[in-house]
Amino acid sequence: MTARRVGRALVIAVSALALLAGGTVWQLAFRAPSVDLLPLPERLISLTAAEGRRMLDESPASADYQPLTSTFEPQRRPAFCGVASSIAVLNALRPSAPRLTQASFFADLPTEVQVTFAGMTLQQLGELLRQHGAEVEIVFAADTSLDAFRALARENLSRSGDYVLVNYQRASLGQREGGHISPLAAYSAATDRFLILDVAAYRYPPTWVPAADLWHAMNTIDSTSGRTRGFAAIREAAGQR
Repeated sequence: MTARRVGRALVIAVSALALLAGGTVWQLAFRAPSVDLLPLPERLISLTAAEGRRMLDESPASADYQPLTSTFEPQRRPAFCGVASSIAVLNALRPSAPRLTQASFFADLPTEVQVTFAGMTLQQLGELLRQHGAEVEIVFAADTSLDAFRALARENLSRSGDYVLVNYQRASLGQREGGHISPLAAYSAATDRFLILDVAAYRYPPTWVPAADLWHAMNTIDSTSGRTRGFAAIREAAGQR
């Protein structure tokens, strides 16, 4: 075989491998995550534990728990934590409107493929929620403090009609994988813990996290945006109420 033919054969082989690899990446990005429940680090408390249920029963700051659990659904793709969190909040804000799904979330938006492969930053989360008619306040952890976050989130969770999504680094909590987005559902003043309704329900249950630990997990750098993570406070836009 001549050198030219060898070279052509190598190009074809490399191209074929690239296509196969690309197809595998595509399938992984679009597939529904399989159930792979992991143990919680010992500092975290599952809502399914007796202590976790007691904390919810005794919490006066749990107005968002019932509306969110009635609209909650696990993320349908590995990078859809922001999507699943967004539809839970949007549907809770609009209980009488047609139910929004992860499949219909991008109906009039051009960002589905981008989010499927790369997820979304806190800023992108806010922009997508605004495009769905919500009023959103984005707060980067570097721009506030633990005390300010605790006070704002506690007040939010004590009343109906508005919600908080947190963007945090899982590894900082001793969990697997990186940046993540999920709703807050309650606050326990007695233990100074927030209840996260983890949309990666195939991996972790709803979890009580110490406020300081959650704060430190939010006060980490998102390599995509170059900014710290943080939280989003969401309510219905004035014209929609």
